[in-house]
Amino acid sequence: MEIFKGSGVALVTPFDKYGNVDYETLKKLIDFQIENETDAIIICGTTGESSTLSYEEHQKCIQTCIEHVNKRIPVIAGTGSNCTKSAITMSKEAEQLGADGLLIVTPYYNKTTQKGLINHYSKIAEQVKIPIILYNVPSRTGCNIEPETVKEIVKRNPNVVAIKEASGNITNVAKIIDLLEGKIDVYSGNDNQIVPILSLGGIGVISVVANILPRETHNLVMNYLNGNQEKSKEEQIKMLKLIKTLFKEVNPIPVKKALELMHMCEGTLREPLIEMEEEHTKQLIKEMQNYGIKF
Repeated sequence: MEIFKGSGVALVTPFDKYGNVDYETLKKLIDFQIENETDAIIICGTTGESSTLSYEEHQKCIQTCIEHVNKRIPVIAGTGSNCTKSAITMSKEAEQLGADGLLIVTPYYNKTTQKGLINHYSKIAEQVKIPIILYNVPSRTGCNIEPETVKEIVKRNPNVVAIKEASGNITNVAKIIDLLEGKIDVYSGNDNQIVPILSLGGIGVISVVANILPRETHNLVMNYLNGNQEKSKEEQIKMLKLIKTLFKEVNPIPVKKALELMHMCEGTLREPLIEMEEEHTKQLIKEMQNYGIKF
């Protein structure tokens, strides 16, 4: 059950200068993405600062996104938690709101065993009918989903259909694709590894850089999938310096600064995230200009 193929944007959550969620700007960002060929919107993920949204804000962001997208492209809601019960509640509500899929990160901080991951994802999957994307990002969670665990989760739960792989471990990705034999779709969770993961059989990316380069990220993926691998590799290499600068500090600090420079939204962050350092901002401006982004 393919949710999308191509570039899904891990959308930022815009805040006004007082730190409140700016829902009108959120709608404008969504329109910018759709007008520039983004293939799916991922709302309330890591880049969306979901960990600092209140429960009410989290649900309203998902609802606002679903209603404003209005079925133009798939909307995937981030409903992961380190509490299985909370993840179930958020997932059921996102389904009721009309989400096309769910992105569910591994439990963080308290973590769990591999058997615990099977239990966690199975209990969530049993409570919803819409497709689920596993989210593996051990650099943030301290918890890695082993390929054998992915296989067991998928075997038990037919609505677990994909994985966002942000481990940075290409061997891990290759093993998942080999073990699952086409039973799961793989999305790159790292913008600097889009082409490598596509080359192993991935079908797209859940992207940070797509916040500022939606059309270019879409083209990078689709060129590869449509047989123009050389063009895709050129695009990946062209983006690398900018991507590196977007991760000079913890995501989404740099990408929000980039959107602010582009006059797309305020660069306001929720603490503990703070303003990007001046030297890094200068580097970001330089790489954006080198790429040809106007602001």
